[in-house]
Amino acid sequence: MSPPPIEFELRRRTLLVGTAAAALGAGVGRSVGAQTDNGTAPAGPETTDITVTVNGTPQDMTVDNRVTLLDALREHLHLTGTKKGCDHGQCGACTCTVNGSRINSCLSLAVMHDGDEVETIEGLGTPDQMEPMQAAFVEHDGFQCGYCTPGQISSARKVIEEIRAGIPSHVTADLTAEIAMTDAEIRERMSGNICRCGAYSNILAAITQVAEEQT
Repeated sequence: MSPPPIEFELRRRTLLVGTAAAALGAGVGRSVGAQTDNGTAPAGPETTDITVTVNGTPQDMTVDNRVTLLDALREHLHLTGTKKGCDHGQCGACTCTVNGSRINSCLSLAVMHDGDEVETIEGLGTPDQMEPMQAAFVEHDGFQCGYCTPGQISSARKVIEEIRAGIPSHVTADLTAEIAMTDAEIRERMSGNICRCGAYSNILAAITQVAEEQT
């Protein structure tokens, strides 16, 4: 005579619990076996020596392996033009360029960029001799509080280059034709740079002017 279903269910649960406990015990055993004689797990080096060329100047740094490129620029090199906004890669305030491509520096570890060339807002121009995009942002009042402006300018310069290089975006309709410098293309490519003051129309005007002047 077959055992009642309730007894079968209990035995099945017992089997599952026992299997899980055995797996957990095996994992703990491996973990303990991996420990050193003094009871601590072996660890690799906590810091790394790197050399990064920043705005044309080689910079030697010893950084914690967990430090982001953003924090290395701000805390080690004191280049505070690159801003820390959300620290999650969502606002674009930390945008700079690495080897000619724009990145969110808060999402990239500094140790990944040994030997790379980094350009920040400090390497573009000065108040007395502004780079064209910087001058256009001033002319069109493309900023209010200014916190996001370094990232906006760094992105804007690369947006023009990306369109001219034929790199498509989400709104590019014809992948076989030359990409036009339209408002929709610029807006889509700049969508990762958030302006909480809402100066988007002025930013668009500044980018359009620079693109037309460079034609």
